[in-house]
Amino acid sequence: AFAEAELPAARPDVPEAAAMVLAPGLARAATSVDLACEVSGLLSQHRRISERTLAFRYDSLLGRIAAFRRETVPGFRRYQQARHEALERWRADLHLAEYQPQVMSAFVRNRLIDEVYLPLIGDNLAKQLGTVDGGRTDQTGLLLLVSPPGYGKTTLMEYVANRLGLVFVKVNGPALGTGVRSLDPAEAPNATAAQEVAKIGFALEMANNVLLYLDDIQHTHPELLQKFISLCDAQRRIEAVWRGRARGYDLRGKRFAVVMAGNPYTESGERFRVPDMLANRADTYNLGEVLSGHDDLFALSYLENSLTSNPMLAPLAGRDPADVQRFIAIARGEAMSTDELSYPYTAAEQRDIVETFRRLLRVQQVVLTVNRAYIASASQADEYRTEPPFRLQGSYRNMNRLAEKVVAVMSDAEIETLLDDHYRGEAQTLTNGAEANLLKLAELRGRLTPEQRQRWEQIRADHRRVQLMGAEDDPASRVAGAIAGLSDQLHHLGSRLIGDPPVG
Repeated sequence: AFAEAELPAARPDVPEAAAMVLAPGLARAATSVDLACEVSGLLSQHRRISERTLAFRYDSLLGRIAAFRRETVPGFRRYQQARHEALERWRADLHLAEYQPQVMSAFVRNRLIDEVYLPLIGDNLAKQLGTVDGGRTDQTGLLLLVSPPGYGKTTLMEYVANRLGLVFVKVNGPALGTGVRSLDPAEAPNATAAQEVAKIGFALEMANNVLLYLDDIQHTHPELLQKFISLCDAQRRIEAVWRGRARGYDLRGKRFAVVMAGNPYTESGERFRVPDMLANRADTYNLGEVLSGHDDLFALSYLENSLTSNPMLAPLAGRDPADVQRFIAIARGEAMSTDELSYPYTAAEQRDIVETFRRLLRVQQVVLTVNRAYIASASQADEYRTEPPFRLQGSYRNMNRLAEKVVAVMSDAEIETLLDDHYRGEAQTLTNGAEANLLKLAELRGRLTPEQRQRWEQIRADHRRVQLMGAEDDPASRVAGAIAGLSDQLHHLGSRLIGDPPVG
């Protein structure tokens, strides 16, 4: 008590003094070592550090270290283990690994993406996410990407999310189906649909640094899409259910973007309509059509995207894009010097690359023609069709599948055979109209034989006649169509009789 009151600094010496009093015969030796030590200039925060100085005694340090190793370290390791197990449970429950954007190894950042798509997408995301300078306070909008399958909508947006450091929450439209009409997982018709609805709730709960991507919206119900109208205007609000609790989400000032993608035409060929109130708030871009003034870049993107699919051209994907432009120009017959190539290609490599591109140019020409025909046919109303709908596609996916089979030594006939085989296989997946689609393709390619031309004209005439007859469930229309058809035939016959010279 005396030491505690009079000499606080001598408190650590009390046990030793007591031992000397109680055991005077105990062997001991005197030393002149200073047991107290101070370490100054520390920046750490600790209860034993005062004014950046740690004071301790050597004789008590070992005891405290032993207690630390015996009690604190095992407790901390148990805490770490419990925390790790809790995080793993939450990670598995929330499926966090699914929301990390992964850029495909086959992704090629071509000139069309660099010069056209990224500026357009960037302008839209600037409206939704805000900008660094903070000039915009009215965060609003929606990015709507439409195109037939195989044009890289999802791949492009996953790349953008990766570069912007956003969580990529992808909601699968076909899994939702037309049975989902609310943002409550409990009202979903099946477990798969409920999981997709829960993803939307998860994205809204995160609120910040999120890109919510609804894919293949043509398979969803318009009533579900209407739920996003208020989220995509200046209100930035939406009502949803998360873990059984309904709540409203106010995302003003949050880095939250909404992107929807789909095929404007359903699998049956019917046109899918986005709710007008939602479409009015969206910037809509069709990746399958040529944007005004960018025809060359769109055509070039077919070749650039196919680089990774062709063994001969795959190394070019990781080299200077200017090399690709030069090789394509040479393949087109333009006079270009190979001295400015960034990589030391051998003469044999240059020859094989040029010959491969020369054959891919023919493939590109056919695929682009098919793409234009598909878009034109899909955008035409059924009542105005004069021939069966054309449903063969000319997408990047088709180009890549063809490119992987092209080699430099193939002849023109072999290239045409490759195209025949590819689209013959594609036609087998159509629910109906395989013959008509293949004949239309042959017409587009200028390869109709006389027999095929005759058959194609017959199919077109039969199609016009069926169109004229009307639907089977509408007898009045069928009767009116038959009368109109008879009238047209009589008019045609009368025209021929008037035009025939008199027989004399």
